[in-house]
Amino acid sequence: MVTSLAPEDCLTCHPDWGVADSKNGGGHGTGMAGLVLYGNLYNALETSNRIYLNHRLESVKILPDQGENDRKLYGTITKEAVSRAIVSNPKRQRVICMPVTSPGDNKGVPSSWSAAVDQICFEFQRLMVIPVGNIRKPIDIILSEYPSRNDLSPAENPSQAWNALVVGAYTDKVNMQNPKYAKWQTIAPAGDLSPRSRTSLLWADKWPIRPDVTFEGGNLATDDANSPGTDPDELRLLTTHHKPNERLFNLSGDTSAATALCSYMAARIWAKHPEYWPETVRALIVHSAEWTSAMLRNLPKNPTQSKKVSILLRRYGYGVPNLERALLSSKNDLTMICEDQLQPFHKENGKGQVKTKEMNLHILPWPTKELEKLREAKVEMRVTLSYFIDPNPGERGWENKHSYASYGLRLAVKRSTETLAAFTKRINKQEQEAEENVTSTGSEDSGWFLGPKTWNRGSIHSDIWQGTAADLAQKRYSARFN
Repeated sequence: MVTSLAPEDCLTCHPDWGVADSKNGGGHGTGMAGLVLYGNLYNALETSNRIYLNHRLESVKILPDQGENDRKLYGTITKEAVSRAIVSNPKRQRVICMPVTSPGDNKGVPSSWSAAVDQICFEFQRLMVIPVGNIRKPIDIILSEYPSRNDLSPAENPSQAWNALVVGAYTDKVNMQNPKYAKWQTIAPAGDLSPRSRTSLLWADKWPIRPDVTFEGGNLATDDANSPGTDPDELRLLTTHHKPNERLFNLSGDTSAATALCSYMAARIWAKHPEYWPETVRALIVHSAEWTSAMLRNLPKNPTQSKKVSILLRRYGYGVPNLERALLSSKNDLTMICEDQLQPFHKENGKGQVKTKEMNLHILPWPTKELEKLREAKVEMRVTLSYFIDPNPGERGWENKHSYASYGLRLAVKRSTETLAAFTKRINKQEQEAEENVTSTGSEDSGWFLGPKTWNRGSIHSDIWQGTAADLAQKRYSARFN
């Protein structure tokens, strides 16, 4: 562990706190460090191959051993922690894992803490990974109320941050070998929401989708549908212990563990592709995600778009990411990455009136003639847009998302029956309507699973189009605009 976390990389926000794992945290920091470094140690210990690390750790202590920080200072302390790491090693490429949330009445409206997270991502160009938060009272987690209790438990502060990658927990852990639990039942079925994971179903539609993705967070079990669940060892994740002289391993779970696993994936992607922007790493994680069959089973037979948003997006985000899909393209699954910039606004004619300025038009480089030969064969295209907003530092007007976000980029794809000229005209019309605050009543492009109406919440958008190869051949242009 000396080479993976050097003593000089152990920092603190206050000299009186020291740099050791917080005494009142039960080894939480060390447990998260083990997951960020190795992933789930069950998997690491099962392999006979040597494990080679391609990333290392830094640690910045943000919590005192005694008492608590003033909640009004959470944002300031977070920025201080990130600044100390950057000053210590300014040239390092880093994923910032902060598996900490604060309870309270969160409706998705920005807070001083979430705004600080957004500023860190935008100003320092850093990827921050944070949890959606846990249901904290064990008495609230019972089988008869799953998952309705999760749907009624809003995501915690600062998960409303637009620029962060926000992680919820799902679970595949349903097997218990211990005879003690022979007649017990897991609260979550395999592939579904981890019992403590929160959602954003109670947030207004204008606020970001949370969580963005889900990772393994463990499960709970019970022998009574109306009694609080408990967590047998087999339903938890294995990680490092904060007192290695006494025990090498510890158990972890919930959205903190899921956040650490997401940070591990981000580090693996960046280790292989250090040239990627932080927005790109964030996009690849979302782009590689898929909903499990258990998640999809919760949808009604012919779900409306609103049902897809409430049952899928605001509970599971875009699903469960896959590291191999994020890193590699295959013969049947090609990923094109485009990193680009645009100026969304400008002042018109020196009068001080702000107008939209630029649109980026991308030609999708696929073999049109080969697709046309396939004709009616079913194909699928996924599009993901990820960018960082420049947040409004003041809290005045935060009830309106347009006064908080400096801009909101949107994506569009040319319809199969549309000419390029008609496509650009449609985009210009949408920009004009947005400036004039007019709601368009035009028909939407068919074939999208979620639909364009979901492409304006937060600063990461992803959707899947399904149709024929012949139709896809004609969808050769996509655009990004404000």
